[in-house]
Amino acid sequence: MQPKQGRTPLVRRIATAIPGGRDGRRMLLVAVVDKIGTGLWAGASTLYFVYVAHLSIGQIGTLMGVAGVLGVAGPPLAGRLADRFPVTRLLVVAQLARGAALAALLTTHDFLPLMLYSALGALPDRASSVLTKLFAARVAGPRRVRYQAIQRTAVNIGWAVGGAGAAAVLTVGTATAYQVLLLGNVASYLAVAAITLTCAEPTAPGRVVPTSDTAPDAPVRPATPWRDRRYLGFTATEVWLFLDDSVLQVGFPLWIVHATEAPVGLAPLILVLNSVMVVALQVPLSRFAGTTTEARRLLLPLGAAFLAGGVALAASTRGGPWFATTAVLLAGAAFTLAEILHSLTSWELSVALAPAEAQGAYVGVHGLAQSAQRSLGPLVVGAAVTAGAAAWPLLGATLLAACLVQHRLVRPREPVRPVSGKRSLGAPQV
Repeated sequence: MQPKQGRTPLVRRIATAIPGGRDGRRMLLVAVVDKIGTGLWAGASTLYFVYVAHLSIGQIGTLMGVAGVLGVAGPPLAGRLADRFPVTRLLVVAQLARGAALAALLTTHDFLPLMLYSALGALPDRASSVLTKLFAARVAGPRRVRYQAIQRTAVNIGWAVGGAGAAAVLTVGTATAYQVLLLGNVASYLAVAAITLTCAEPTAPGRVVPTSDTAPDAPVRPATPWRDRRYLGFTATEVWLFLDDSVLQVGFPLWIVHATEAPVGLAPLILVLNSVMVVALQVPLSRFAGTTTEARRLLLPLGAAFLAGGVALAASTRGGPWFATTAVLLAGAAFTLAEILHSLTSWELSVALAPAEAQGAYVGVHGLAQSAQRSLGPLVVGAAVTAGAAAWPLLGATLLAACLVQHRLVRPREPVRPVSGKRSLGAPQV
């Protein structure tokens, strides 16, 4: 008997479906383990500072604010380093630094050291997201959008597993329970660092090695995103389009409680709906963003989804509990669809618009958009909740406008003719 032979074709199909070969699959495992650990700690971190470290609400807010400010430097720094050093080794360093900073929280209950360790952990935390994106883009090549879709699906599963584990441990409610969750996240960082060490370094596009044919009087000046007005404009619109995160995480709970007759228990169900839709739709929809042209085309339905979500939230203030619940669920579905579409367009365009020789620096600058949204988003969403129903269609309209602006920014350019037989080193013609 040879029972394993019947399973081989299925295993091969699964392996083939994941771009990037062996290293792509290993980095997918890294993403899952990382998010399981993050899911264990994310829901308990604030409570840890309250019940174990005995910090005040004001101190916790200050601690998280300072960490957020320092974390903003992570993406551009990581991107710049990734153009000079192996991305896998940088990832290992970032993961170990995250673990060390988190473990350091166990050494003290004093506010200033806790703030310092949290801030030091935010820098490699934001950096690792950019480094993971660069690794995926390089190892998956032209299939990077599909790889990102599979990765986001796996990440949502990891979050769910980690969150369920945290909920189970927190039923104990002791200081030891919180410490176990923290150590569980530290262990996940050590595990992903070990897995990353087994991955080969993917080929970095455009990494230039000087040769004897290079003219000494004509040095190549590397491209920089800070002088690329189109890429900076694209990144600026991305800050606004990433608002779906704050709307789902902050806006929906506040709106359900303060402005509708929908039951309070609907708030966590919106996040469940979000996870289910991402798992079900992320990979199938990735086929519509396989090229730069297709990703640009998706910006139009993306804007429509944002506007539909805003209109549905505004409508949720009318009618009784059943009508409000239906409107909120429709809004949740619309904003989740927008999140899925934006993840596809953002991933492809942020890489495609970057010149090969400076891909890391460009993608690092793009990472600033999500960091900025984490600071700006809760303020914008809070203002919308305070302003009332009319604010949501207005917010949706501004998101649609941002999609239209981005659609124009990333339109294909006319090819540049070489001058005196020399090839241009500018950004790709997309």
